[in-house]
Amino acid sequence: MYFETNWVFHQPRSWIETNFQKRECIKFIPCPKDDTKCCCGQAQITHQTIPGIESGSPGDPWLPTKHTRPQPTDAYGTIEFQGGAHPTKAQYVRLSFDTRPELLVQLFTKEWNLELPKLLITVQGGKANFDLQAKLKKEIRKGLLKAAKTTGAWIFTGGTNTGVTKQVGDALLLEGQQRTGRVVSIGIAPWGIVERNHELLGHNREVPCHSISSPRSKLAVLNNRHAYFLLVDNGTQAKYGAELILRRKLEKFISNLKLHPFTHSSTPVVCLVIEGGTNTIRAVLEYVTDSPPVPVVVCDGSGRAADLLAFVHKYASDGEEQTVLESMRDYLIGTIQKTFEVGLDQSEKLYQELLQCTRNKNLITVFRIQEKPEGEAQELDQTILTALFKSQHLSPPEQLSLALTWNRVDIARSEIFVYGQEWPNGALDEAMMQALEHDRIDFVKLLLENGVSMKKFLTIPRLEELYNTKHGPANTLGYILRDVRPHIPKGYIYTLHDIGLVINKLMGGAYRSYYTRRKFRPIYAKVMNSYANACRKSSTYQYQRYAGANSLSLVTGLLPFTSEMALFEFPFNELLIWAVLTKRQQMALLMWTHGEEALAKSLVSCKLYKAMAHEAAEDDLDTEIYEELRSYAKEFESKGNKLLDFSYRQDAEKAQRLLTCELHSWSNQSCLSLAVAANHRALLAHPCSQVILADLWMGGLRTRKNTNFKVILGLAMPFYIRQLDFKSKEELQQMPQTEEEHLENQNLDNDDSDRSQPDAEALLADTYSVRDTKVHENGKVSLTDSDPAQFREFFNLSEYNEVKQHQPLRLKKKFYEFYTAPITKFWADSIAYMFFLIMFSFTVLVKMEQMPRWQEWYSIAYITTLGFEKIREIISSEPVAITHKFSVWAWNMWNPCDGAAIILFVIGLAFRFRETTMDIGRVIYCVDSIYWYLRILNILGVNKYLGPLVTMMGKMVKNMIYFVVLLAVVLMSFGVSRQAILYPNKQPTWSLIKEVTFQPYFMLYGEVFAGDIDPPCGEDPSQPGCVTGHWVTPITMSMYLLIANILLINLLIAVFNNIFNEVNSVSHQVWMFQRFTVVMEYQQKPVLPPPFIALCHFYSLLKYCVRKAKGEPGMSKFSFVP
Repeated sequence: MYFETNWVFHQPRSWIETNFQKRECIKFIPCPKDDTKCCCGQAQITHQTIPGIESGSPGDPWLPTKHTRPQPTDAYGTIEFQGGAHPTKAQYVRLSFDTRPELLVQLFTKEWNLELPKLLITVQGGKANFDLQAKLKKEIRKGLLKAAKTTGAWIFTGGTNTGVTKQVGDALLLEGQQRTGRVVSIGIAPWGIVERNHELLGHNREVPCHSISSPRSKLAVLNNRHAYFLLVDNGTQAKYGAELILRRKLEKFISNLKLHPFTHSSTPVVCLVIEGGTNTIRAVLEYVTDSPPVPVVVCDGSGRAADLLAFVHKYASDGEEQTVLESMRDYLIGTIQKTFEVGLDQSEKLYQELLQCTRNKNLITVFRIQEKPEGEAQELDQTILTALFKSQHLSPPEQLSLALTWNRVDIARSEIFVYGQEWPNGALDEAMMQALEHDRIDFVKLLLENGVSMKKFLTIPRLEELYNTKHGPANTLGYILRDVRPHIPKGYIYTLHDIGLVINKLMGGAYRSYYTRRKFRPIYAKVMNSYANACRKSSTYQYQRYAGANSLSLVTGLLPFTSEMALFEFPFNELLIWAVLTKRQQMALLMWTHGEEALAKSLVSCKLYKAMAHEAAEDDLDTEIYEELRSYAKEFESKGNKLLDFSYRQDAEKAQRLLTCELHSWSNQSCLSLAVAANHRALLAHPCSQVILADLWMGGLRTRKNTNFKVILGLAMPFYIRQLDFKSKEELQQMPQTEEEHLENQNLDNDDSDRSQPDAEALLADTYSVRDTKVHENGKVSLTDSDPAQFREFFNLSEYNEVKQHQPLRLKKKFYEFYTAPITKFWADSIAYMFFLIMFSFTVLVKMEQMPRWQEWYSIAYITTLGFEKIREIISSEPVAITHKFSVWAWNMWNPCDGAAIILFVIGLAFRFRETTMDIGRVIYCVDSIYWYLRILNILGVNKYLGPLVTMMGKMVKNMIYFVVLLAVVLMSFGVSRQAILYPNKQPTWSLIKEVTFQPYFMLYGEVFAGDIDPPCGEDPSQPGCVTGHWVTPITMSMYLLIANILLINLLIAVFNNIFNEVNSVSHQVWMFQRFTVVMEYQQKPVLPPPFIALCHFYSLLKYCVRKAKGEPGMSKFSFVP
């Protein structure tokens, strides 16, 4: 027991205690002025005495290296400055005057978690308090703060709340009020000069402190606006100077640190002189004569040393001889004597030091607030940064790297990009890469303005490096990449193929990124192999060979390498996608304003942001991320809509071409199809889009009144088609067409050309062949290249051409245009569907015979051919992979529902043809008929008034599913309790499920089963006995009805009402959006409706085989049936 109580635990020493020391005087040497005090400043009474060390004699030199001993530091931690609304905290440490500077940098970066400075501003000036002019004080505060905050600079001061340090502290006070982050301000003060320094003793302590000094004290308190303090100890008390050597060594060490990764130059250091005494002049001389020299900025008008330096600098000449200053020698010496209150000898010495300073005139910059007219005055921060450029003789690329490091585009614009500046090859490209990596939007603008060609700059390796950069804002790219590349190892380097998979996932539908296409893979492998050793090597770049490079080695070897292979045709498109995926909104907006295809870029950005927001919500990321991404999507949505509106007002025809032209750089999509993918209802509801859709919907017809009636009449009486009004041949050739229509029109034109003049045929063929447009399988509308000028020129050739422009259609062409118009297909399909419903209803309503009636045969034929049409739709969709084809097809909700209903019908058909299961088949028929009637809603969705209501129904059903879950919980809670109490002796059967749910469910609709609520029992012998707890059932039922009927039902009504208001407010846009999907659907449908559609399938398949056999271009797959 005794052993345990005497056990001693030793705490391990911290890193600070291990590496930093304090100094204590160990030998008493009487001070010549006061023999009761040691030269170190301590009184003899309190001085430490060490056995074996005798006191010295007056006049003996006292040296800190010889007469002090080092010991582990005993003072470090956090100071909490009191007196403000919130205490401000500062880290501090007591350390020896001979501490190695590398240890101090390690303290800053490892222990105090500071980033290395991009600029060091060391402030020199007077230690006694002084006043500044109000205007100068304001400029110094604002300029110093701006210089530090914009460049990521550190500020070195004396640390005490006196003199120039107090002025710097006032500037930092202004920064604290702005609440935009704290400037790294480091006070380097002597330990012995700090008032009440004994309160700071302790290991890793939090010390409350007031920054108020005693009036009679010769010591000083620390300034409460500094964030870090180095309290330098050389064993002295109440004496300045202990910090000077360490501060200069630390400044020199930091000036040798490299500014990686921004630039290969070292950290710049600049000295700012405000007021000051004789020591300030000597400090300036040391700075300008050091190797390498340190530029000095002098604040003229601040007083004493600063004013003298500014005056001498003004009249100094660039050569060795200072004739003007020599002529003013007596005046200057007298001014020095008066200013510093020193003798003649010291004044002459200071005069010589001032002259030596002027020999390095280029290193001294004077800041004067009266230098320029109001509004043009250069601010202090610009003066400081300009002084560095002027003094260090940096090359333009180094200057640009420093400006990038500081993020000061104003300095780059005014000081670097000047007229006549020559740049070495690749210098601006390197700067552009840094600006993109670090999200310097203003620098990217500046570089683009000054000759950087993005088309030559952006290569495949550089783009891949940008995707792998660790700089810039946090993004969700890694989360999405894990979905397409599961089991990614730590430190994985993204390839462009990975990025392409991410883009495909986010864009959805039939979109295929260029990075995932087969033709890109050998180019990528070849470029990356060639650039493996030649590419720039920054901290973020690591070369990783493309995973498919080995498999493509044969193709890669045969592919000749050219420098153009590594470039992109539309570099701003690639950078826009990069900026969007890495959540750099301002950079994305900049890339949107440059380059081509602005409307398509806005739609793609909108879709990507919406998809990223959806992924963020699914990954349960912060709500702020979801809202941020949604706001970015809305911004691009708005820009796309405004751009289309502006284009439409300028030129309606060109705006329509803008929407319908095929975009090869965007997976051959059109702006219309991209708008559908992005669910951009406002753009689809725009008059420009609606004009195109109206043209497509009417096809070759030109009718304005009673259109539907005329189409139905034409279907019923084909001879009436001759009476309908059609567009001219030229108007039809300018309309968007399907691929099959394009080929069919060529055949019809060839037939007509046999009867027409050869010259006219040649002219028309040359002109209109380039104006043909196509509508593809997924709803893309594309126009082929053409020359509008040539087109206008052609129509001005002769009067003959003016007449030919309005030539009517032949009868054969009229019949073709009528039956292929989407509106005709719609009504033919609707009439056929209603007839099918009548036949199918007759089939299920009458007695089913062993052999089917003709009505049933018709229904079977209709549903079977409809099934083949669904298969054709899947096969003909644009994607290559079958799973992708199916997902594109299933995007429309009605398609998978149709598929399920067809499969159910086939199952019923199989049961129906077996005598033993015929009744089961009939029941399946009956159940299937429910869906076929509900499918009428799909047809009604075309109507302007019913379409939004159908959309409301769909949303309400979706929301009702969540409500059913809540209702099921309440229903089961009552149903199980009621059944268990009233019928305690039930045997286990499947009917129990029905009995538990049957009555509680129908109670929701008002059927309360009054007789079963509290059945009579036990009152006379004829009644059954009462079960235990029978009185509980009415109570629980009352609670159930209260919750279910009143609370939940009204909650559901409120949700439905919200959906109605939401959809009703945008009902016009909803209908326009639905109209587009219907137009695209019927544009692709065959002419004949089911069951006659089988003829179209056979005809199309036959034509496809013939074309394949002949090797003709055109339909590359079984995509469209006429």
